[in-house]
Amino acid sequence: MTTPLPDYDQLEEIPDLGVRHAWGVFGDDDRLGSINLVTPERVARAAALVTTGEMISLDLPLDVPSPALFGRGSYAHHVVALNRNEMDDHLDGFHPQGSTQWDALSHVRCREHGYWGGRLQDPTEGPNGLGIDHWARHGIAGRGVLIDVGGWLAANDPAYDALVPRAITADELRLVLAAQDVEPQTGDVWCVRTGWVDAYMRLGTADRESYATAPSSAGLYADEEMARTLWNAHPAALCCDNPAVEVIPGDPSVGSLHRRLIPTLGLALGEMFDFEGLARACRADGRWTFFFVAVPLNLPNGLGSPGNAVAIR
Repeated sequence: MTTPLPDYDQLEEIPDLGVRHAWGVFGDDDRLGSINLVTPERVARAAALVTTGEMISLDLPLDVPSPALFGRGSYAHHVVALNRNEMDDHLDGFHPQGSTQWDALSHVRCREHGYWGGRLQDPTEGPNGLGIDHWARHGIAGRGVLIDVGGWLAANDPAYDALVPRAITADELRLVLAAQDVEPQTGDVWCVRTGWVDAYMRLGTADRESYATAPSSAGLYADEEMARTLWNAHPAALCCDNPAVEVIPGDPSVGSLHRRLIPTLGLALGEMFDFEGLARACRADGRWTFFFVAVPLNLPNGLGSPGNAVAIR
């Protein structure tokens, strides 16, 4: 029998930050965090959700958004001839987190307290054992749950715009789950749609260039209740369609959701996932769960990876 995970309020607190951590919950030298919850039994149950075999890609093109956000550069794609009959290509200036992407556990630290598990090694000075390659070798699969917050907000507020800062609360996540008649299960992959992809893709070239200089979006509220709600639901991963999971710009008085979730709770985060096609399919038949499969790049000591994700219905 699997040992139950502790409740959020039973976790130890980092006193000077008021942030709780789950270091040691999955073992003293854990390198997977919430991906530990991707077990063979849960994957097998999730595979049984497939009824039609329809496959829907959850990745944006690698060159979207363009210009790239948060100071990342755009890559250059080169096609070359190896010889008269064989072609090859390569990328220069490629940022693995420039489009649909996973944040590795080495992506964010909790100030001087370190990375997941309390590791103090800074990746710029050498590997700290939390590279994306650990998730790549393990694999990410399970019951995906589309939480269409963007659709729910738009139905209740015609002025809703996913490109405008709007904090989505834990209570609102629960309301949408209830409206969709979905009960979260341990090991789920939460797929939160804010509508950002649809809104961004409607922008013209000039507006995209302006947006890249000061990105803003609706996103999850970064308060402790959000961390408590997510931890107690025990998803294997949280994927959102917006650029930062949390609302941007954030509120310094509330804190950073990335810091609450990645280095302290070990939660796998994904950003800029494309849920538009999936949302249309889910609305059409009222099924909000599906088989989620993703294989991050096996990039040794990588701090992130393209999503490489698909929903199978």
